[in-house]
Amino acid sequence: MQSPGREPSMEDILASIKKVIADEKELRGATDMAAHNQAEGPADAEEDVLELDQPIAARIDLGPPLLDQDVAETARHSLDELSAVAASVPPPPQVNPLEEMVREMLKPMLKQWLEDNLPEMVSEHVRREISRITGRPV
Repeated sequence: MQSPGREPSMEDILASIKKVIADEKELRGATDMAAHNQAEGPADAEEDVLELDQPIAARIDLGPPLLDQDVAETARHSLDELSAVAASVPPPPQVNPLEEMVREMLKPMLKQWLEDNLPEMVSEHVRREISRITGRPV
C-alpha cells in the first residue's frame, strides 16, 4: 500500500474509486440474487439445504442506485483512460540532477566548515548545559 506520511498516488486513488463502484455493483447483484431466491421459495424439503452459492442475507433495500449505469460506465471508461496514461508516464527521477550537483559541490566546503567549527560549538553548548544543570558557571 502506501507508507504513512506519503500522499496517495494516482493509481491508489483510481483503485479506490473503482473498488467503491465495484462493491456497490456487487452488493446490488447479491441483493437481487437473494430476492430472486426468496421469490422462488422452497419447492420441497431438499431445497431447505443452504448451498454455498446461495446468499444467506435477506434482501436489503438500498434505495435507488447511486449512479446511473451509463454514468458509471462513462466514469469507469474515463478512469481507465487516465489510469492507462498515468501508467505509461515514466516515474520522476529519484534525485533532482541540479540538486545532486549542488550537493556534490557543497560537500567539501561543508566538511571543512564542520572540521573548523563543530568542536568549538559542541564544547560551548556542553559548558552551557553543565552550567544550567549544576547552577554553577564552568
